[in-house]
Amino acid sequence: MTTIKSFLLASALTAFGGIVMAQDLAPLNSDEEPDRMDWSELTERFGDLPKPTEGTQIGGVSKTLTNEYWRSLGEGYKNMADAQGVGLAYQAAPSEGDQLGQLSIAENMILQGYQGLLVSPQTDNNLQPAMETAASRGIAVVNVNDAVIPSATQYVGNVQRDNGVRVAQWFIDNRPDGGKVAVIEGQPGVFAAGQRTDGFTTTITEAGNFQVVASVPANWSREQAYDAASTILQQHPDLIGFYANNDGMALGVVEAVKAANLQEQVSVFGTDGISDAYASIRAGDLTGTVDSFPVLTGEVAMEVVLRLLAGQDIPRVVATPQALITADNVADYSVEDSTALREKLLAE
Repeated sequence: MTTIKSFLLASALTAFGGIVMAQDLAPLNSDEEPDRMDWSELTERFGDLPKPTEGTQIGGVSKTLTNEYWRSLGEGYKNMADAQGVGLAYQAAPSEGDQLGQLSIAENMILQGYQGLLVSPQTDNNLQPAMETAASRGIAVVNVNDAVIPSATQYVGNVQRDNGVRVAQWFIDNRPDGGKVAVIEGQPGVFAAGQRTDGFTTTITEAGNFQVVASVPANWSREQAYDAASTILQQHPDLIGFYANNDGMALGVVEAVKAANLQEQVSVFGTDGISDAYASIRAGDLTGTVDSFPVLTGEVAMEVVLRLLAGQDIPRVVATPQALITADNVADYSVEDSTALREKLLAE
């Protein structure tokens, strides 16, 4: 009995120590966190991934499975889980606005005894209660793209601000005369949406000859993006470009541009690199997307949570890659096999 009591006390102290450590951390800004490393350095710095303990179960909590990006992220989780012989449950809320539904999924996984959680919150705060419960139980949690929980001890994802910067730089390089541009934002209060928008707006404004005439949220919705873009085009028929915070919204913008018969004048960019975006680029409709390689991101996130369970001291942020995809390089990045994509990105 004494041994059992000692074990329970030690476990409680370990969990309490984890909570204190989380509280001592500064609120996470995943783009600027100094305790970071690149995904490509994991094996070099920490060696081969240790074999997971038999029976390890990992839970994945996603935003929604109606968006291809999140389905692809789950595919990456499964690739690595299968390769390492660990169990995986991947669940999501019915829509990207069901914050309580997503929280309920996370809380149920904690109750079911998963050793690790990979969470992609709908907002920066809606999964905070689950994070606190997980920390109290010693469960390893990794915040994976794109909303950022301020108290998160581990994050895997790309540099969100850089998505917008890359698109702004394309306009600066390819539209030297400048002009009017607009932003279709994601969901208000989500870190990624704010960072992507700020990266684009700040960079293109500093060029001096561009004017951001509108920046409106469409809540990750293709339909809302279509409506917003239609209104903006009516108000600014001389607009030369849009940047949308994700590809679904960008494809809605493309439809609005077509309806206004302004395809030759208006360039449209998205973010995520979903297959429909690639197809639209090849068709000459969407100008480009910033691909953040969700399958690879999922594989890296699963590797990180397994390394944490193995006791490795991984930096707070593990940055994953992204690339601006246009008609000039879409064929180069149309890689079906994740192993081939890894090799390509590592060679760059």
